[in-house]
Amino acid sequence: MKPNKHKATHSAEREFGGSLGATCIPVFLPLTVLYLLSVCRSPAASVLQWPPPLPPAVHLWDPLAVVLIVGWITLQSFLYLLPIGKVSEGLVLRDGSRLKYPINGFHALSITAILLLVCVCLGMPFGYLFDLILPLAVCAIGVSYLLSMYLYIRSFWAPQHALSLGGNTGNPLYDFFMGRELNPRIGDFDLKYFCELRPGLIGWVVINLGMLMKEVELRGSPSLAMLLVNCFQLLYVTDALWNEEAVLTTMDIVHDGFGFMLAFGDLAWVPFTYGLQAMFLVVHPQSLSTLGAAGIILLNDLETIATATGKRLLVSGWWGFVRHPNYLGDLLMALAWSLPCGVSHILPYFYVIYFTILLIHREARDEKQCRAKYGLAWDTYCRRVPYRIIPYIY
Repeated sequence: MKPNKHKATHSAEREFGGSLGATCIPVFLPLTVLYLLSVCRSPAASVLQWPPPLPPAVHLWDPLAVVLIVGWITLQSFLYLLPIGKVSEGLVLRDGSRLKYPINGFHALSITAILLLVCVCLGMPFGYLFDLILPLAVCAIGVSYLLSMYLYIRSFWAPQHALSLGGNTGNPLYDFFMGRELNPRIGDFDLKYFCELRPGLIGWVVINLGMLMKEVELRGSPSLAMLLVNCFQLLYVTDALWNEEAVLTTMDIVHDGFGFMLAFGDLAWVPFTYGLQAMFLVVHPQSLSTLGAAGIILLNDLETIATATGKRLLVSGWWGFVRHPNYLGDLLMALAWSLPCGVSHILPYFYVIYFTILLIHREARDEKQCRAKYGLAWDTYCRRVPYRIIPYIY
C-alpha cells in the first residue's frame, strides 16, 4: 500500500510561532520540564538560580521508570477498551461521518483508585515516585517523541478528508508539531482521545499521591497544605473525567491535529508540571492555618461556572459579563492550588503564570474561529460583552 500524495494547504495560517516555534518548542519545552522538576527538588527552589541545578546524567535514567511508564499506558489502554459506560458520537467530520467514542474515563479513574488503594495497603512504596520523578519524566518525553514520529509517518497513508486543516502545510517540522491527521485511530482505538484525558491526567494525581506518601515518610503525616493540593487537583481530574463527553466539542478534538504539541502536552507536560506544588511541598514544607485553608477552599470553589453549549451566543449571567467566565474560574482555581505553598517562592505559581498565557492564547484562537463562524453577530456580541476573561482588565 502506497502513501497518498496529499496537496499541502500552504495557505493555512501558521500558529505557535510558525516554523520557528515548531523547531524550538519540541526542544525547549522538554528541557523546561526537567528544569522545573530539578528546581523543585533543590534547597533554594529558585527559578532564577544560575547556573541552574541540573542533575547528573546518571540521575536521568532508570530502567524501572521505563517499566512504570509502559505499564501505566498499557493499564490505561486496557481500561479504555473495557466495554463499560456509554458510547457517544463526535461532531460531524468533513466527509459527513461521525466517530464513536467510549465514555468510560470516570470508570477508569475509579478502577485505578481501587488498584492504588490495594497497592498502598500492601505497603508499596509510592513515595519512591519522588526519587524517580526525573527518569519518569525523561521516559514520558521519549514516549511523546516516539508517538509523534509514528503519527507523522502514518498520516501519509490517511485520506485527504482525515487530515487537519492546520497541520498539512508541507513544512515537515511544522506539520510534525501540529499534527497532520485529525483523528488517528488503530481500529476503534482513538489515539488522540485516549491521550487527552487518560494516561497523563490520571497520572498527574498518581504522582501527587506519591508526593503525599513521600511527605508521610519524611514527617510522619501529610501536611494540611499537601492535603489541599492533592484534594483540589483530584477534584479537578475527577470533574474532567465525569464530564468526559464534553471534550468531544473542544478545540483539541475538533480542530487540532494529533502531533507533538498534543502528544507531549498530554503525556509529559500535564502530569509533570501541573503538580509542581505537591513536589515543592515535599522539599519545602509550609505551615497553613485553618483560617487560611478555609479561604483557599472558598477560592477554589468559585470555579463553578458551566460552559456554554449550543449555537446561540449567551449574554446573560456570567456570560454577559465576560466572554469566557469559565477561563476566569480556571485562573482563580489555579491560584487556589498554589496558595497552600506560601508566597516566598514563585515556582509553585508556575502553573498560574503558564495557564494565564495559555488561556489568553486560546482565547485569541477562539476569537478567530467565532468571528469566522458567527460573522456580524459576533461583532454585536463583542460590543455588548467587551471583556474577554478578566472584567475591566482584559
